[in-house]
Amino acid sequence: MQSTISIQIDRNIDDVFRLTHQHVAQWSIIVIEDEVIEEKPGGVGTTFRTVTEDHGKRMEFAGVVTRHEPPYVHAVHMTGDMFDIDAEYVFNESKGRTRVTQRANVTGKGIFRWFMLLFGWMMKRSHSKASELEMQSLKKFCETAA
Repeated sequence: MQSTISIQIDRNIDDVFRLTHQHVAQWSIIVIEDEVIEEKPGGVGTTFRTVTEDHGKRMEFAGVVTRHEPPYVHAVHMTGDMFDIDAEYVFNESKGRTRVTQRANVTGKGIFRWFMLLFGWMMKRSHSKASELEMQSLKKFCETAA
């Protein structure tokens, strides 16, 4: 399941880039823990652990940074029990404002993979709404954080 969503943030690109990937648990509505395990020079290869909670269901993901080009691109691959997520954030600045575009690809595993194939259209609608809420939360956080 793939999705793309963008939002305009009233803040400069350097701040938005930093706040987006260094403070995920503070702005995300589903990430409740985000911990760096091993930081690599230049960012790529840095490993982390993320815990999400959605509708009372907790999931843990092992993550790795796959692309880190400040202040323009930050991408990760996260591996979970039921599915894997590839997420990329692209940042573009214009006149002191920053457009953030999130591209995500969720790949189901085991029985969840079949569930996604059968009910993917319903899940995509729900995922789109959740992504929209996440981006609105990111905007609010970036525009108010010090």
